[in-house]
Amino acid sequence: MAGPVTSAEPPLVEFRDLHKIYGAGESEVRALDGVDLTIRDGEFVAIMGPSGSGKSTCMNIIGCLDTPSDGHYFFRGVDVGSLTRDQRALLRRNYLGFVFQGFNLLKRTTALENVELPLIYRGLPRAERHKRARAALDAVGLADRAGHTSAELSGGQQQRVAIARAIASEPAVLLADEPTGNLDTQRSAEIMELLVALNREQNITIVMVTHEADMAAFANRSVIFRDGLIASDKAQSPRGRTHVY
Repeated sequence: MAGPVTSAEPPLVEFRDLHKIYGAGESEVRALDGVDLTIRDGEFVAIMGPSGSGKSTCMNIIGCLDTPSDGHYFFRGVDVGSLTRDQRALLRRNYLGFVFQGFNLLKRTTALENVELPLIYRGLPRAERHKRARAALDAVGLADRAGHTSAELSGGQQQRVAIARAIASEPAVLLADEPTGNLDTQRSAEIMELLVALNREQNITIVMVTHEADMAAFANRSVIFRDGLIASDKAQSPRGRTHVY
């Protein structure tokens, strides 16, 4: 675990003796086997571990895409397990942003329209959607590509649009699942520099799952899972530079 609690504010994310079990009997799999984890506002946490270690299950539970079998998941002091399905959906929509390995952009839709999508679901007026979407594209260095479709953008630019879409709704935490998995080395480094800048300059909390140590090195904390448990949880001096896009 990280250092002692010094703030009266509840952690952004907290697992207490959290378990996730799939199957039963001989087919039982303990994806998480009694995990304690605390993540505070403003952190950039890299979650690592071999296949089947529990890292993806951890990410899915934080993102309200899955629920624990036992134990507790608190989000800003609220026990997520006590929420209804609709309440969890609202938490996911209003407080969480997602970036995946696949960019998941609509192909024939412009960058601006892709970024606006989650804001439409939140019921924001058209003018406010445009304003936020343009600001998000500007934050990732793509203000001049707002009118381009996905087919007209490189892989790195598409991932930037996906990041802009995730931050346009001003989430409390950005969840990035292998965000550089489909990119070459140079584009991967550029995306990681962007995440570092968003974390440092806009104080966006980032939780990133990755199997690449070079990418994890950009975070200021590394949590390693093994066999459903946290094997290591260490602060680190991150790579990368503060850069304004």
